[in-house]
Amino acid sequence: MSSPIRLVLVLHNHQPIGNFDGVMEQAYQDSYLPFLEVFEPYESLRLAIHTSGSLIEWLEKAHPEYLDRLAALVAADRLEIVGGAFFEPILTMIPPRDRVGQISSYTEWLNNRLGADVQGMWMPERVWEQSLTSDVATAGIRYTILDDFHFKCAGWTEDQLHGYYLTENNGQLLCVFPGSEKMRYTLPFAEPQETIDYLRHVASIQPNAIVTFGDDGEKFGTWPDTKAHVYEHGWLRRFFDTLVANQDWIHVTTPSEAISSVAPLGKIYIPESSYREMTEWALPAEQQNNYEDTHHHLEEVGEWEGIKPFVRGGFWRNFKARYPETDEMYSRMLEISNRLESLIRQGQQGSDLDQARIELYRGQCNCSYWHGAFGGVYLPHLRNAVYNHLIAAENLLDRHEGNLRSDQEWGSIDAADYNSDGRQEVRLASDSLIAYAAPAAGGSLYELDVRNICHNLLATLARRPEAYHRKVLAGPSAAGGEVASIHDRVVFKQEGLDKEVSVYDDYLRKSLIDHFYDLDVTLDAVATNEYREQGDFVGGAYEAKLRRSAEKNQVLLTRDGHVDGTPIRITKGITLATGGSELEIAYLLEGLPNDQPLHFGIELNFAGLPAGADDRFFHTGDGNSMGDLGQRLDLIDVQSLNLTDSWLGIDCGLTLDRPTSIWTHPIATVSQSEGGFELVHQSVMVLPHWMVQADEQGRWSVKLRLAIDTSLAESRMNETACAVAE
Repeated sequence: MSSPIRLVLVLHNHQPIGNFDGVMEQAYQDSYLPFLEVFEPYESLRLAIHTSGSLIEWLEKAHPEYLDRLAALVAADRLEIVGGAFFEPILTMIPPRDRVGQISSYTEWLNNRLGADVQGMWMPERVWEQSLTSDVATAGIRYTILDDFHFKCAGWTEDQLHGYYLTENNGQLLCVFPGSEKMRYTLPFAEPQETIDYLRHVASIQPNAIVTFGDDGEKFGTWPDTKAHVYEHGWLRRFFDTLVANQDWIHVTTPSEAISSVAPLGKIYIPESSYREMTEWALPAEQQNNYEDTHHHLEEVGEWEGIKPFVRGGFWRNFKARYPETDEMYSRMLEISNRLESLIRQGQQGSDLDQARIELYRGQCNCSYWHGAFGGVYLPHLRNAVYNHLIAAENLLDRHEGNLRSDQEWGSIDAADYNSDGRQEVRLASDSLIAYAAPAAGGSLYELDVRNICHNLLATLARRPEAYHRKVLAGPSAAGGEVASIHDRVVFKQEGLDKEVSVYDDYLRKSLIDHFYDLDVTLDAVATNEYREQGDFVGGAYEAKLRRSAEKNQVLLTRDGHVDGTPIRITKGITLATGGSELEIAYLLEGLPNDQPLHFGIELNFAGLPAGADDRFFHTGDGNSMGDLGQRLDLIDVQSLNLTDSWLGIDCGLTLDRPTSIWTHPIATVSQSEGGFELVHQSVMVLPHWMVQADEQGRWSVKLRLAIDTSLAESRMNETACAVAE
């Protein structure tokens, strides 16, 4: 007979803020519900489940009966509820006050709804830094679960990881379980007997051992091909039957029971890390490929296993460097968190502040702040959801301070380092809009918030190289008829993706980006980035001057640059009226040559307005569709263009004071998700352009107006979750 061993099974069930109801319902039907139905009859087995707050809020509305069943299992001492940060933020990404607040508030929620005595927490994406110990302990948490990879990064070996350890920071202690990477790859992909054989090996080398499995619950039904494998073909029942058949030496238990019954193996200090794949994804794309090539080479020569314990990839925080668009979200989140904290320190309180805190917490959900095998930052609806909650929090804070009142119009303009890049940005705000301009980054507009629908029209994403693009070029691969982990599958959701991966951007897809093109450049060349930029204004630094008045606020942006060696000055003013829902943008070009025209264009991008739907379309002010928002348009001598999204309830109307040619084309990326490789619509580019001919003073000017009409949304505002002033 084998020595007794404890098997701790922890499921992590999560759906991000903003995910589609249909996706969440499918995950419920494919994973969460059938797993529970299979588990409930096995009365001798105990396990632990973590459900993220974003998912549990949805379950409370859509399937409260499921939560009732969890509560019954808790009462029967068959299920331990693992807590965590309420809305699944990466803890290293948010301030310590928000870490403690998220964890404590979720513990209270779980206790009230499920009767759970929460002892432990799920570490989102297992992103760890040692200083987290203090905040987690302060929030009342006794244990967490990391990967065995974390421990190996500290120098521990496989045979030292069959239990749990204590870690410490500033005298505060936390128990840490090493989750088994081997079991992450065998459950549910290998036959149950392979797990039994592995546990028997562990039991043979360490008495009273603990082996911990902690991983996504979605791999039991939601991941590709797993529903049939796990339920229809009976894998989960076979697994539970096998555990019951061996329960004379395998004690399937919970983390809290294991801590109460077995002493820690010792103390450990864990370096910053995450699970192994995450550290690889955090590397720059080229370095990811170098890492993979080196890995395969060392495997081929039989040296990888010896080197593997000492090899890890990048640092999670550098996702903000890889994707500046996520850094914009992060900076916006931090701005709101700091503002809320300032009000609380002043002794202010009230329902608006309480609700703003919850909206802030929702806006900290991690999924759209990074990218790996899951869509993450590449999924527009997740980015839009983060901004939705952050803007809602901002609205509540303004309402608390009396800035949003039905009996007055309001506006402001300020300059500060809003995105933590060491340079000043400009923020214009009114009752209806909030606009952020970056003078040092081409004088571009990088955020435009429509307040009453809580939507950022500039939540864009640029096209950039990814390490997996070479897999796209190589073509799809099969798994040999077996169920494969999402990390091993190469599946195309559309044809022709190999033609899309070679188009990359060398600047962020924002608005008021100033281009000078060759006279004969075409829309196709601009759309595929196969053109020559004559000027140095894209990304160049502009000087900024702020102008304030009771009626309106304006930022004046000026740059002395060059177009093919000719000195040119651009001055552009962005004006937002107090109480206004329209941006007025005036351009003045000076120093233009008199002997030849220049081809000048102003790029604008609109995010969150999807392509391929009849109720999202272009028109010229009359409401008659010119095609959906995925169309390429080449318009000549027009003075207006509107983009309408009937579902969102918004119409963006661009008007110009002189006849204009306008190009439009969609910005789409090739990205990786658990279902395969796919083309994702990110934004709509609208580019007014002119053959500029100077006047006698070498000048040329144009005025643009961008009017945001949300009357359709306002008519159904009671149906939205957006927090707005009454």
